[in-house]
Amino acid sequence: CLSCLFFFHACRQFPGCGNIVTFSQFLFIAVEGFIFEANFGRKKPAIPMRYYFIMVAMFFTVSVVNNYALNLNIAMPLHMIFRSGSLIASMALGIIILKKRYSISKYTSIALVSLGIFTCTFMSAKQVASDSSLNEEDGFQVFLWWLLGIAALTFALLMSARMGIFQEMLYKQYGKHSKEALFYNHALPLPGFLLLAPNIYHHAVLFSQSEPFQIPVIGLTLPIMWFYLLMNVITQYVCIRGVFILTTECTSLTVTLVVTLRKFVSLIFSILYFHNPFTAWHWLGTSLVFLGTLMYTEVWKSLGPFLARWRKRSKEE
Repeated sequence: CLSCLFFFHACRQFPGCGNIVTFSQFLFIAVEGFIFEANFGRKKPAIPMRYYFIMVAMFFTVSVVNNYALNLNIAMPLHMIFRSGSLIASMALGIIILKKRYSISKYTSIALVSLGIFTCTFMSAKQVASDSSLNEEDGFQVFLWWLLGIAALTFALLMSARMGIFQEMLYKQYGKHSKEALFYNHALPLPGFLLLAPNIYHHAVLFSQSEPFQIPVIGLTLPIMWFYLLMNVITQYVCIRGVFILTTECTSLTVTLVVTLRKFVSLIFSILYFHNPFTAWHWLGTSLVFLGTLMYTEVWKSLGPFLARWRKRSKEE
Protein backbone atom coordinates (compact mmCIF):
# COMPACT_ATOMS: atom_id res chain seq x y z
CA CYS A 1 0.00 0.00 0.00
CA LEU A 2 2.84 2.42 0.77
CA SER A 3 4.33 2.08 -2.71
CA CYS A 4 0.88 2.70 -4.20
CA LEU A 5 0.42 5.76 -1.97
CA PHE A 6 3.63 7.43 -3.16
CA PHE A 7 2.88 6.48 -6.78
CA PHE A 8 -0.66 7.93 -6.51
CA HIS A 9 0.69 11.18 -5.08
CA ALA A 10 3.17 11.51 -7.93
CA CYS A 11 0.57 10.71 -10.61
CA ARG A 12 -1.96 13.16 -9.18
CA GLN A 13 0.50 16.07 -9.43
CA PHE A 14 2.19 14.97 -12.67
CA PRO A 15 -0.05 12.45 -14.53
CA GLY A 16 2.64 11.59 -17.10
CA CYS A 17 5.37 10.74 -14.60
CA GLY A 18 4.98 6.95 -14.88
CA ASN A 19 8.13 6.61 -17.01
CA ILE A 20 10.48 8.25 -14.51
CA VAL A 21 8.96 6.16 -11.71
CA THR A 22 9.41 2.93 -13.69
CA PHE A 23 12.94 3.89 -14.76
CA SER A 24 13.94 4.58 -11.15
CA GLN A 25 12.54 1.23 -10.00
CA PHE A 26 14.32 -0.63 -12.81
CA LEU A 27 17.61 1.13 -12.14
CA PHE A 28 17.54 0.46 -8.40
CA ILE A 29 16.68 -3.26 -8.76
CA ALA A 30 19.23 -3.66 -11.58
CA VAL A 31 22.05 -2.15 -9.49
CA GLU A 32 21.11 -4.30 -6.48
CA GLY A 33 20.95 -7.43 -8.64
CA PHE A 34 24.24 -6.64 -10.38
CA ILE A 35 25.99 -6.50 -7.02
CA PHE A 36 24.32 -9.34 -5.11
CA GLU A 37 22.99 -11.71 -7.81
CA ALA A 38 25.33 -11.31 -10.79
CA ASN A 39 28.37 -10.73 -8.54
CA PHE A 40 29.47 -7.70 -10.57
CA GLY A 41 29.00 -9.61 -13.83
CA ARG A 42 31.17 -12.58 -12.87
CA LYS A 43 28.29 -15.05 -12.45
CA LYS A 44 27.01 -16.73 -15.62
CA PRO A 45 23.21 -16.88 -16.00
CA ALA A 46 21.61 -20.31 -15.66
CA ILE A 47 19.12 -19.51 -18.43
CA PRO A 48 20.52 -18.54 -21.89
CA MET A 49 20.57 -14.81 -22.48
CA ARG A 50 18.57 -14.99 -25.70
CA TYR A 51 15.54 -16.09 -23.70
CA TYR A 52 16.00 -13.23 -21.27
CA PHE A 53 15.99 -10.75 -24.15
CA ILE A 54 12.62 -12.12 -25.29
CA MET A 55 11.28 -12.00 -21.74
CA VAL A 56 12.60 -8.50 -21.23
CA ALA A 57 10.95 -7.22 -24.42
CA MET A 58 7.62 -8.46 -23.07
CA PHE A 59 8.25 -7.14 -19.56
CA PHE A 60 9.34 -3.69 -20.78
CA THR A 61 6.34 -3.41 -23.10
CA VAL A 62 3.88 -4.36 -20.35
CA SER A 63 5.37 -1.83 -17.90
CA VAL A 64 5.36 1.08 -20.36
CA VAL A 65 1.86 0.35 -21.71
CA ASN A 66 0.43 0.10 -18.19
CA ASN A 67 2.00 3.46 -17.34
CA TYR A 68 0.63 5.18 -20.44
CA ALA A 69 -2.85 3.80 -19.73
CA LEU A 70 -3.01 6.16 -16.72
CA ASN A 71 -2.72 9.09 -19.16
CA LEU A 72 -5.77 7.91 -21.12
CA ASN A 73 -8.53 8.78 -18.63
CA ILE A 74 -8.15 5.47 -16.77
CA ALA A 75 -8.85 5.91 -13.05
CA MET A 76 -6.46 4.18 -10.68
CA PRO A 77 -9.13 1.87 -9.13
CA LEU A 78 -10.20 0.69 -12.60
CA HIS A 79 -6.53 0.25 -13.54
CA MET A 80 -5.99 -2.01 -10.52
CA ILE A 81 -9.21 -3.97 -11.03
CA PHE A 82 -8.49 -4.54 -14.71
CA ARG A 83 -5.01 -5.84 -13.96
CA SER A 84 -6.55 -8.24 -11.45
CA GLY A 85 -8.02 -10.04 -14.45
CA SER A 86 -4.70 -11.69 -15.24
CA LEU A 87 -6.32 -15.06 -14.42
CA ILE A 88 -8.58 -14.68 -17.43
CA ALA A 89 -5.73 -13.95 -19.80
CA SER A 90 -3.55 -16.72 -18.34
CA MET A 91 -6.30 -19.30 -18.65
CA ALA A 92 -7.19 -18.26 -22.19
CA LEU A 93 -3.59 -18.36 -23.42
CA GLY A 94 -2.95 -21.58 -21.48
CA ILE A 95 -5.78 -23.25 -23.38
CA ILE A 96 -4.61 -21.88 -26.72
CA ILE A 97 -0.83 -22.30 -26.35
CA LEU A 98 -0.34 -25.10 -23.83
CA LYS A 99 -3.57 -26.99 -24.68
CA LYS A 100 -4.55 -27.03 -21.01
CA ARG A 101 -7.97 -28.08 -19.72
CA TYR A 102 -9.53 -26.93 -16.45
CA SER A 103 -12.23 -28.00 -14.00
CA ILE A 104 -15.74 -26.52 -13.86
CA SER A 105 -14.82 -24.55 -10.72
CA LYS A 106 -11.93 -22.92 -12.58
CA TYR A 107 -14.16 -21.86 -15.45
CA THR A 108 -16.74 -20.56 -12.94
CA SER A 109 -14.11 -18.48 -11.16
CA ILE A 110 -12.95 -17.00 -14.46
CA ALA A 111 -16.56 -16.16 -15.35
CA LEU A 112 -16.93 -14.29 -12.04
CA VAL A 113 -13.72 -12.33 -12.63
CA SER A 114 -14.82 -11.49 -16.19
CA LEU A 115 -18.24 -10.31 -14.99
CA GLY A 116 -16.66 -8.21 -12.24
CA ILE A 117 -14.27 -6.49 -14.63
CA PHE A 118 -17.03 -5.90 -17.16
CA THR A 119 -19.24 -4.34 -14.46
CA CYS A 120 -16.53 -1.94 -13.27
CA THR A 121 -15.48 -1.10 -16.82
CA PHE A 122 -19.06 -0.42 -17.95
CA MET A 123 -19.81 1.81 -14.96
CA SER A 124 -16.55 3.72 -15.47
CA ALA A 125 -17.54 4.23 -19.11
CA LYS A 126 -20.83 5.74 -17.98
CA GLN A 127 -18.99 8.09 -15.63
CA VAL A 128 -16.68 9.25 -18.43
CA ALA A 129 -19.57 9.69 -20.87
CA SER A 130 -21.71 11.63 -18.37
CA ASP A 131 -19.05 14.11 -17.22
CA SER A 132 -21.11 17.29 -17.03
CA SER A 133 -18.08 19.61 -17.00
CA LEU A 134 -17.36 18.84 -20.66
CA ASN A 135 -19.28 19.85 -23.76
CA GLU A 136 -20.53 17.17 -26.13
CA GLU A 137 -17.52 17.32 -28.46
CA ASP A 138 -14.93 17.28 -25.67
CA GLY A 139 -16.83 14.56 -23.83
CA PHE A 140 -16.78 12.33 -26.91
CA GLN A 141 -13.03 12.92 -27.34
CA VAL A 142 -12.42 12.04 -23.68
CA PHE A 143 -14.47 8.89 -24.13
CA LEU A 144 -12.40 7.87 -27.17
CA TRP A 145 -9.20 8.32 -25.17
CA TRP A 146 -10.75 6.20 -22.43
CA LEU A 147 -11.50 3.45 -24.97
CA LEU A 148 -7.86 3.62 -26.10
CA GLY A 149 -6.84 3.25 -22.45
CA ILE A 150 -9.00 0.12 -22.11
CA ALA A 151 -7.39 -1.29 -25.28
CA ALA A 152 -3.92 -0.57 -23.83
CA LEU A 153 -4.81 -2.35 -20.57
CA THR A 154 -6.17 -5.34 -22.50
CA PHE A 155 -3.01 -5.58 -24.59
CA ALA A 156 -0.80 -5.34 -21.48
CA LEU A 157 -2.90 -7.99 -19.73
CA LEU A 158 -2.51 -10.46 -22.60
CA MET A 159 1.20 -9.69 -23.02
CA SER A 160 1.77 -10.21 -19.29
CA ALA A 161 0.00 -13.57 -19.43
CA ARG A 162 2.09 -14.61 -22.43
CA MET A 163 5.24 -13.65 -20.54
CA GLY A 164 4.10 -15.80 -17.60
CA ILE A 165 3.63 -18.81 -19.85
CA PHE A 166 7.03 -18.16 -21.43
CA GLN A 167 8.64 -18.06 -17.98
CA GLU A 168 6.85 -21.26 -16.96
CA MET A 169 8.24 -23.07 -19.99
CA LEU A 170 11.77 -21.75 -19.27
CA TYR A 171 11.63 -22.82 -15.63
CA LYS A 172 10.54 -26.31 -16.63
CA GLN A 173 13.51 -26.60 -18.97
CA TYR A 174 16.27 -24.84 -16.98
CA GLY A 175 15.00 -24.87 -13.39
CA LYS A 176 13.59 -22.08 -11.27
CA HIS A 177 15.83 -19.03 -11.09
CA SER A 178 13.38 -16.30 -10.11
CA LYS A 179 15.99 -14.00 -8.52
CA GLU A 180 18.15 -14.21 -11.61
CA ALA A 181 15.10 -13.49 -13.76
CA LEU A 182 14.21 -10.51 -11.54
CA PHE A 183 17.68 -9.02 -12.12
CA TYR A 184 17.81 -9.51 -15.90
CA ASN A 185 14.20 -8.37 -16.35
CA HIS A 186 15.19 -5.04 -14.80
CA ALA A 187 18.77 -4.67 -16.06
CA LEU A 188 18.40 -5.50 -19.76
CA PRO A 189 15.55 -3.02 -20.47
CA LEU A 190 17.54 -0.03 -19.16
CA PRO A 191 18.86 0.99 -22.63
CA GLY A 192 15.24 1.04 -23.83
CA PHE A 193 14.57 3.98 -21.55
CA LEU A 194 16.76 6.09 -23.87
CA LEU A 195 13.68 6.23 -26.12
CA LEU A 196 11.83 7.81 -23.23
CA ALA A 197 14.71 10.08 -22.18
CA PRO A 198 13.01 13.40 -23.12
CA ASN A 199 9.94 12.49 -21.07
CA ILE A 200 12.04 11.29 -18.14
CA TYR A 201 14.22 14.42 -18.21
CA HIS A 202 11.14 16.67 -18.46
CA HIS A 203 9.63 15.15 -15.34
CA ALA A 204 12.98 15.19 -13.55
CA VAL A 205 13.01 18.97 -14.06
CA LEU A 206 9.41 19.24 -12.84
CA PHE A 207 10.25 17.13 -9.80
CA SER A 208 13.18 19.42 -8.99
CA GLN A 209 10.88 22.44 -9.13
CA SER A 210 8.39 20.99 -6.64
CA GLU A 211 8.10 22.43 -3.15
CA PRO A 212 10.90 21.60 -0.69
CA PHE A 213 10.33 18.95 1.95
CA GLN A 214 12.38 18.21 5.04
CA ILE A 215 12.73 14.50 5.76
CA PRO A 216 11.94 13.80 9.43
CA VAL A 217 14.69 12.56 11.77
CA ILE A 218 17.62 13.09 9.36
CA GLY A 219 16.65 16.70 8.57
CA LEU A 220 17.61 16.48 4.87
CA THR A 221 15.68 18.87 2.61
CA LEU A 222 14.82 17.98 -1.00
CA PRO A 223 11.95 18.59 -3.45
CA ILE A 224 8.90 16.69 -2.27
CA MET A 225 8.42 14.86 -5.59
CA TRP A 226 11.93 13.41 -5.30
CA PHE A 227 11.00 12.28 -1.80
CA TYR A 228 7.87 10.57 -3.16
CA LEU A 229 9.96 8.92 -5.87
CA LEU A 230 12.60 7.74 -3.40
CA MET A 231 10.01 6.26 -1.06
CA ASN A 232 8.19 4.59 -3.96
CA VAL A 233 11.42 2.95 -5.17
CA ILE A 234 12.31 1.69 -1.69
CA THR A 235 8.84 0.39 -0.80
CA GLN A 236 8.39 -1.18 -4.25
CA TYR A 237 11.73 -2.94 -3.86
CA VAL A 238 10.69 -4.26 -0.45
CA CYS A 239 7.43 -5.46 -1.99
CA ILE A 240 9.12 -7.29 -4.87
CA ARG A 241 11.70 -8.81 -2.54
CA GLY A 242 8.92 -9.87 -0.18
CA VAL A 243 7.09 -11.67 -2.97
CA PHE A 244 10.35 -13.38 -3.99
CA ILE A 245 11.00 -14.56 -0.42
CA LEU A 246 7.40 -15.74 -0.20
CA THR A 247 7.75 -17.85 -3.34
CA THR A 248 10.76 -19.63 -1.82
CA GLU A 249 9.12 -20.23 1.57
CA CYS A 250 5.43 -20.88 0.78
CA THR A 251 3.26 -22.70 -1.73
CA SER A 252 2.07 -20.94 -4.87
CA LEU A 253 -1.46 -21.00 -3.41
CA THR A 254 -0.33 -18.96 -0.40
CA VAL A 255 1.57 -16.51 -2.62
CA THR A 256 -1.46 -16.02 -4.88
CA LEU A 257 -3.74 -15.46 -1.90
CA VAL A 258 -1.38 -12.90 -0.29
CA VAL A 259 -0.89 -10.99 -3.56
CA THR A 260 -4.67 -10.98 -4.14
CA LEU A 261 -5.36 -9.62 -0.66
CA ARG A 262 -2.63 -7.00 -1.16
CA LYS A 263 -4.33 -5.80 -4.34
CA PHE A 264 -7.65 -5.63 -2.53
CA VAL A 265 -6.21 -3.61 0.37
CA SER A 266 -4.42 -1.26 -2.07
CA LEU A 267 -7.66 -0.75 -3.98
CA ILE A 268 -9.67 0.07 -0.85
CA PHE A 269 -6.90 2.35 0.37
CA SER A 270 -6.79 4.32 -2.90
CA ILE A 271 -10.57 4.78 -2.86
CA LEU A 272 -10.71 6.03 0.73
CA TYR A 273 -7.54 8.15 0.62
CA PHE A 274 -8.14 9.90 -2.70
CA HIS A 275 -11.96 9.93 -2.57
CA ASN A 276 -12.30 8.28 -5.97
CA PRO A 277 -15.90 7.84 -7.21
CA PHE A 278 -16.95 4.31 -6.37
CA THR A 279 -20.59 3.28 -6.68
CA ALA A 280 -22.43 0.20 -5.44
CA TRP A 281 -21.91 -1.31 -8.91
CA HIS A 282 -18.16 -0.84 -8.56
CA TRP A 283 -18.26 -2.58 -5.19
CA LEU A 284 -20.21 -5.44 -6.75
CA GLY A 285 -17.71 -5.74 -9.60
CA THR A 286 -14.77 -5.61 -7.20
CA SER A 287 -16.32 -8.31 -5.02
CA LEU A 288 -16.84 -10.56 -8.04
CA VAL A 289 -13.23 -10.07 -9.15
CA PHE A 290 -11.75 -11.05 -5.82
CA LEU A 291 -14.30 -13.78 -5.12
CA GLY A 292 -13.46 -15.32 -8.49
CA THR A 293 -9.75 -14.99 -7.77
CA LEU A 294 -10.08 -16.75 -4.41
CA MET A 295 -12.24 -19.44 -6.01
CA TYR A 296 -9.57 -19.96 -8.65
CA THR A 297 -6.93 -20.53 -5.96
CA GLU A 298 -9.25 -23.02 -4.20
CA VAL A 299 -8.23 -21.59 -0.86
CA TRP A 300 -11.00 -23.45 0.95
CA LYS A 301 -9.23 -26.75 0.26
CA SER A 302 -6.33 -25.53 2.35
CA LEU A 303 -8.62 -24.07 5.01
CA GLY A 304 -10.69 -27.29 5.24
CA PRO A 305 -8.14 -29.40 7.16
CA PHE A 306 -7.34 -26.43 9.39
CA LEU A 307 -11.00 -25.86 10.25
CA ALA A 308 -11.49 -29.59 10.86
CA ARG A 309 -8.59 -29.61 13.34
CA TRP A 310 -9.93 -26.48 15.02
CA ARG A 311 -13.40 -28.01 15.42
CA LYS A 312 -11.88 -31.20 16.80
CA ARG A 313 -9.90 -29.29 19.40
CA SER A 314 -12.97 -27.27 20.35
CA LYS A 315 -14.97 -30.45 20.97
CA GLU A 316 -12.16 -31.96 23.03
CA GLU A 317 -12.00 -28.86 25.21
